Parts: sequence; structure tokens; C-alpha cells
Amino acid sequence: MDIRRSPSTDPVTRDRIRRRGTAQAVLDNEETLYFVNATLGTPPQSLRLHLDTGSSDLWVNTPRSELCQSRGSPCRFAGTYDANASSTYEYIGSYFNISYVDGSGASGDYVSDTITIGQAQLDRLQFGVGYSSSSAQGILGVGYAVNEVQVGRAGKSAYRNLPAQMVADGLIRSNAYSLWLNDLDSNTGSILFGGVDTERFEGSLQTLPIQAQAGVFSEFLITLTGIQLGNQSVADDLALAVLLDSGSSLSYLPDDLVQQIYAAVGARYDADSGSAYVPCSLADQDASLTFTFTSPTIAVAMNELVLELVTTSGRRPSFQDGQPACLFGIGPAGGGTNVLGDTFLRSAYVVYDLDNNQISLAQTRFNATATHVLEIGTGDDAVPGAKVVANAVRATQGIVGGGSAVGLGVSGNGARPETGGGRSVFAAAAVGVAAGMLLFFV
Repeated sequence: MDIRRSPSTDPVTRDRIRRRGTAQAVLDNEETLYFVNATLGTPPQSLRLHLDTGSSDLWVNTPRSELCQSRGSPCRFAGTYDANASSTYEYIGSYFNISYVDGSGASGDYVSDTITIGQAQLDRLQFGVGYSSSSAQGILGVGYAVNEVQVGRAGKSAYRNLPAQMVADGLIRSNAYSLWLNDLDSNTGSILFGGVDTERFEGSLQTLPIQAQAGVFSEFLITLTGIQLGNQSVADDLALAVLLDSGSSLSYLPDDLVQQIYAAVGARYDADSGSAYVPCSLADQDASLTFTFTSPTIAVAMNELVLELVTTSGRRPSFQDGQPACLFGIGPAGGGTNVLGDTFLRSAYVVYDLDNNQISLAQTRFNATATHVLEIGTGDDAVPGAKVVANAVRATQGIVGGGSAVGLGVSGNGARPETGGGRSVFAAAAVGVAAGMLLFFV
């Protein structure tokens, strides 16, 4: 299934608000948000759904909500779903209610209807309808069922979300999928349910265990053991839990590590915006930031970490010396979850294996044109060609209780990270960096 990216003029703020055979869809890939095109209902109603590995519910807006009827028709881009216009709609219950740490969210009904994504059609899939909402885009959550709102807030049993329903309907053999976001300049990536495409990564896939929380597998947490910038070690001997979350535009790491990275690349942190800025020319440097997970490494080039900025007037911001300023793709996590979001995931080919509670990683192959799809089977060796990492380090740091979505089963959803007051704490600690921040928006 293809993914398309949609631009966001303020991805930092957006992050605060809000992861048998094969089935593939193109991801619409527009800089900081990743969307899957889908239809719901009979006759089909077209939607663009924000793909989120950090949450578990599919939910959509209704055209009659106050938000969607407001000035500028903000829901027009992503589309809406009108239950009364579908002959295959079925009502389930009025207990869909998801909310985030900043008070945003959506509430309304759980319903079921026909859905088509890529070439796959499911006759009956449960999802939420946001009759009241503060997000203009619907979300396609593909995480663990324990994080569904129905489980955590309504106290009910889990239902089959999209990948689980694909298994139940015989479309794929295993609750597993591969994510290939492609590079920052590409218009499309893909998500492949039930398979891997060996032409879209370098070397072999290496498999790591997902970190359980309180004995429950609830989020895609793996253990980061080291970070290196070029030939310079930023941190080693780590045992840090990090969340692989496509719903987060940026990546967020512990404040002390972020300070070291900022110092090494010359990033200037602005406490007011909660963002770090770098000269846009940093994207031309050859150095990479390399992340190690016991043994597999993923190298993220500088041009994947330097993001374009455009002001509301349509101009680029600049530093006092006239250099064009860009957003740096790593921020401080504060007291929240450490997240490897899209600024990391673009450089990795990631297989999310929910049945075996494992993640398989390889360095991505950007702009691949060939394809060779292999089916993910069942059992311990379900992911074809993947090698289990021996003696994988278990996380002892970064396990955060609770989540950013109120009422979810165990922890979080795509509204990452849980920054709350974390950014202001970082600003005080990093006053030496912040003091050098002289940024003018012109």
C-alpha cells in the first residue's frame, strides 16, 4: 500500500497534539505526515488516513462535526465519512473517545463498514467516527490491540484492528507488516502487510525483541545501545527503550543526549518554540548519525535530519548572519517517551511482527524501483531471511508508565511525545545552547 507525505508547517506542534499472501498500499509521502488512501462504505467514500504505528484505532471525521464545518473546511484534504450515506454501515456503540495530553482528541461512535486499502477489501472492519474532533485528519492506527480505546477507556475486550482483521479474513498469514518510508525528497513510500520486499533494504534483516511494559506488550519499544556522529561517539553502553512511531514527525531523545548532538552539529535550541534550528547547509555534509541496537546499526544522513521551514508569510526564516535556517529533526523528550519518529524511520526498513513481539531492522534502500516480495509466515521464524540478534540488550532506561492518550489500554498512541513540561526543563538545562539562538523570521 502506497504512502504519501503531506507537508506540515509546524511538525513540532503537530507532534505534541497527537504510530495469506500480502497486501500493499502506497503511502503518500509529503515531508512530515504519511497518509494511506482508503475508501469506507458503500458506495465508497474516499479518505486519506494518517498512518500511525504508535496507536491502534482507525478513526475518521464526520462531515457534520463542528471542526469540519468551520471556516476553511479543514477536513476537506483528508476527507470525511458519512455513516448515513453507506448501505453497509453498522452501529456498534457510542463509546469511542480518545483524548491526548494537551486536551485534543475525538469522540463519537464505534461502527463497522466495508474498507478498501490498496487492492485489499475487508467487508467488515470496526473503527471510530469522530462526531466531535480537534484533528482534521483521520488516523489509521496499526499497533497492539491492548491500546485500543475500547479496551482502556470502555473496559471492553479488544476488537480486530486493520492488520488483525486482514489475518482473520485470510488476506495475510501473520499479524506483521513492513514499513518503507523512502527518503525525504520522495513523494511515496509503502506499507506491506504480511510480507517483506527484499529489494527495499540493504544487507539482511536483524531481529530484536520488543520491550514489554509491566509484562504486557503494548508499544513498539526496542533497546537503543549507542549513538555515533561520524567517527565521534555520542553515547555508548546505553540500554534505552525507544519507540518506533510513524505518527511522530521528529525523533525525541533524553535531554543530555540531545544536548551532545546539538553541540556536535551546531544546532541552536529555542525554548519558546521547543525546537532546534540549524543552517540549512548542514544537509550538504556527509556525516551521518548512526544508531546501534546491540548489533544492527541504522545510519541517518544529515540531509534526512534537516527539515525545510516556511513561515506563514511564505518565506524561509534566517539567522542573524543571514544564513537560511532549517528545523533539526531531533528534539528533547523531557520526561516523556523516547521516540524514533519519521526522521529516523525514513532511513530504516522496519518489520513490525506483532505475533512474535519482534522488530526486524535493516538499512533502507532509498528510491528502489525493483521489487521482490516474500510472504511473512507463522512461527518463530516467520520473517523470511531475518536473523535473530544474539544476546540482545534489554532496556533498563526510558520505560515510561502511562501514555499520551487518556484512557488507552497500557500506554500511548500516535500523539507523541509526552512533552508537557519536558521542553522547559530542557531549556533551563541547555541555556548555553539557547543563548546562541538569534533567529529572525522574515
